[in-house]
Amino acid sequence: MIRPEIRPEIRTDWTMEEARALHALPFPDLLHRAQTTHRAHFDPTTIETASLLSIKTGGCPEDCGYCAQSAHHDTGVKATKLMGTEEVLAAARRARAAGARRFCMGAAWRSPKDRDMDRLCDMVRGVADLGLETCMTLGMLSPDQVARLKAAGLDFYNHNIDTSPEYYAQIASTRTMEDRLDTVAQVRRGGIKVCCGGILGMGEAEEDRIALLVTLATLPAHPDSVPVNLWNEVEGVPVQDRAQALDPFALVRIVALARILMPASVVRLSAGRTGMSDEVQALCFLAGANSIFVGDTLLTTGNPAAWKDQDLLGRLGMHVAPARSRPQVAAE
Repeated sequence: MIRPEIRPEIRTDWTMEEARALHALPFPDLLHRAQTTHRAHFDPTTIETASLLSIKTGGCPEDCGYCAQSAHHDTGVKATKLMGTEEVLAAARRARAAGARRFCMGAAWRSPKDRDMDRLCDMVRGVADLGLETCMTLGMLSPDQVARLKAAGLDFYNHNIDTSPEYYAQIASTRTMEDRLDTVAQVRRGGIKVCCGGILGMGEAEEDRIALLVTLATLPAHPDSVPVNLWNEVEGVPVQDRAQALDPFALVRIVALARILMPASVVRLSAGRTGMSDEVQALCFLAGANSIFVGDTLLTTGNPAAWKDQDLLGRLGMHVAPARSRPQVAAE
């Protein structure tokens, strides 16, 4: 159970030296430290669940080297228009019935156009009315767009930084790390919770993985949610040529480090779970991961079937966290 009296201090002044030393701890010591930290802030037997829907797929003008939806890469992904609100709400109802507590909506844009904001806000209000937490990832936002989404009731905004500042230039050139961090700061200033993490296995070094987490852990406020994604193979993108599968224990170490550096953040096992054994996922939960995506698809990649997740949690004696009570949504 949660024991507030032993909660470790939440710091935003972590150094690379401290993070390296933690990451290098003997595996049993690292997991003990992470689990102790986890128990101080969360019930270790509960897992939050979210569902992700691509509401506008493909044709993105960004050149992110891992992304199947970039217009710069020939991946076979067909560009689509923004979905209609009722179609999105139907998907949200299915996600709720499948056990999701948060519904995330992603659009392959550099940034949304103002003409799309009315529909996006309608989606947020409709999903919130279903009793689900709301999340969107739409690229960069203007201050007015942040304000409109907040007024519509958006709970979370996802904007990953992807990798370390040092490796970022190897991943994308149409947007900088500073652009990403500015967007995160703007969303936070607008009163929307931040969901921000990265992708592992894109050819980066161990030092880059540690630096990714230190970058997040030294923001003025830690992200409320930290997605940890494993690279999924995508033919036709530049990262495919240099990607290297992550050793399972290296993944667990990163999850444990994320938990220690950001004690009160929800750490989500995101893309790549189809390639993880049940045992590796269980170790990640032990290391402090406490959220997963449910549903068969994540944007354009696969995800474990719902029955597999239910079976795994049941075998571990764990359960889905109850939905959080929602604040009243202000009229726009």
